[in-house]
Amino acid sequence: MRYVKPDSFENAAQLLFDSTGITRILAGGTDVLVQMKAEMVEPDLLIDLKHLSGMREITHENGGFRIGAAVSGAELGEHAGVNALWPGVVEGMELIGSTQVQGRATMVGNLCNGSPAADSVPAMVTAGAIARIHGPDGARDIPVYEVPTGPGKTSLARGEFITSIYLPARPENASDAYLRFIPRTEMDIAVSSAAVSLELDSKGICTEAKVAIGAVAPTVRLVDDASAALIGTSLDDDAITKLVAAVEAACSPIDDKRGTIAFRTKTAGVLAKRAAKIAYARAGGTS
Repeated sequence: MRYVKPDSFENAAQLLFDSTGITRILAGGTDVLVQMKAEMVEPDLLIDLKHLSGMREITHENGGFRIGAAVSGAELGEHAGVNALWPGVVEGMELIGSTQVQGRATMVGNLCNGSPAADSVPAMVTAGAIARIHGPDGARDIPVYEVPTGPGKTSLARGEFITSIYLPARPENASDAYLRFIPRTEMDIAVSSAAVSLELDSKGICTEAKVAIGAVAPTVRLVDDASAALIGTSLDDDAITKLVAAVEAACSPIDDKRGTIAFRTKTAGVLAKRAAKIAYARAGGTS
């Protein structure tokens, strides 16, 4: 195995592109190092990117925040600005692993694993987060929603890797929330999950909404009908009923030992309802 610390994103992209064996990126390492120790994977090339410019930084940008790919969950949770602007995104990231894992785990690593149950992804999707990708042809930006393509798969091309996530600016009367269901009290994988992001007018009427669900389809799924159910309302009972129905209709989960199709579908609707109400209250709405 070759271990390399390239001196630039350009060199890292070229190394990845030229490699003919198994490659892995090292940023947080909470997945790849465990996989290596368990002999699940033996990379031919391990590329360490933690030291490169911006990888461990959170910077204010155009009213939002750019989060480097090696920023840990613990660092994100301690950032007052990100917590204030996108509390649901922080909630999702802080649910990953133990306190020790939080010191190393990253949103980008969680995203690039391609897990349908990734806790950080639904809230990033409803935030309209943008992934900055670097590759042999330079840098490009795409919505986080377009990164996962299936279990364990992403849309990244050969030689490409993510260097940062951008969380955009938002109005004052806006907020988000993320919830998941797990069999245990902590440190488990979501059986179902939901994220909701809302913007309100001065009268508490929802003017913009995004609803995403996780662990109930091959990828995190944006539910446009659920979003539409909330717009123009103050999240009254009728709007919530339509939200739940739309979420349940959008689910296509699997049966396994952790949850049946019926159970995952039902809990996804319940979580979306609860997340919507939390986001609404955080945005300044009153029931």
